[in-house]
Amino acid sequence: MNLGFFPTPVDEFEFKGEKILIKRDDFTELVASGNKIRKLEYFFYKAKEEKVKKVLTCGGVQSNHARATAYLSRKLGFEPVLFLRGNANKPYNGNLFLDYLFDAEIHFVTDEEYKEIDRIMEEYKIKEEEKGNKVLIIPEGGSDELGLWGYVDAMLEMEKIIIDKKVDAIFCAVGSGGTYAGLFLGAKLLNLEIKICGVLVTRDINYFSNKVEKILKNAIEEYSLSLELDKKEFLFFDSYIGEGYAIPYKEEIEIIKEMAKKGIILDPVYTGKAFYGFINEKNKFKNPIFLHTGGIYSIFAFREYFN
Repeated sequence: MNLGFFPTPVDEFEFKGEKILIKRDDFTELVASGNKIRKLEYFFYKAKEEKVKKVLTCGGVQSNHARATAYLSRKLGFEPVLFLRGNANKPYNGNLFLDYLFDAEIHFVTDEEYKEIDRIMEEYKIKEEEKGNKVLIIPEGGSDELGLWGYVDAMLEMEKIIIDKKVDAIFCAVGSGGTYAGLFLGAKLLNLEIKICGVLVTRDINYFSNKVEKILKNAIEEYSLSLELDKKEFLFFDSYIGEGYAIPYKEEIEIIKEMAKKGIILDPVYTGKAFYGFINEKNKFKNPIFLHTGGIYSIFAFREYFN
């Protein structure tokens, strides 16, 4: 199921006198822009096949994934249901405003409740299916053994440029692990000598090392892949989280402003932190590339940081 505009381009920019490569996955679509649509193609194909009525997912209150899911649900004829971590402070803005515009069924949950979000979504599904409403649950960020294939596809798109330009590393934001897992699997399947570098925007290295390993092991088992997995090959950077998820900091805001002058919009939750990490860590490699995973709509929820 082709929902986005692929392949996305790889552009070259100058940043403080140095040439940098950026994979423009902020160009994947207009309303569903960003990395999530690649994963969601697989889930919505499944939803069509299984003839579901409601599509259920979760995320933060400004979740790009939730916004993309709500939009694509309406576009394809499903009813979107979102469980969002945080408070609904009016006026609604950013991704949350779009969620309401798409008339998604929204349930706000606390941080404590969110720790049990899989159970909460499963209980909702059971109740709905007792009413005769078939439900598809999409995990946080679309990050599982199905969703990761979206970024195997992205590696296929980048294969030629990786070889031609001798790209030796790809940097991406890591918020739920699925994009990283897909890139890692794609590199393995294509036998590319390239390091996948994840800049964490939440949690810690141990958490994501275990989560990505689990996603990949599930994929290897589910799809009978001949692949040896060693999580020592994962490379994560955890120095750019700041005070926590979706909490911007001075250096991040400054780099967002700097890139905006070049016509590239980064967001304060994911790509701002990831790009700041990329700029600080890229010299460990000869020719790295930055994966711009989108997030343009969330920037409108952080206007006070740009005064």
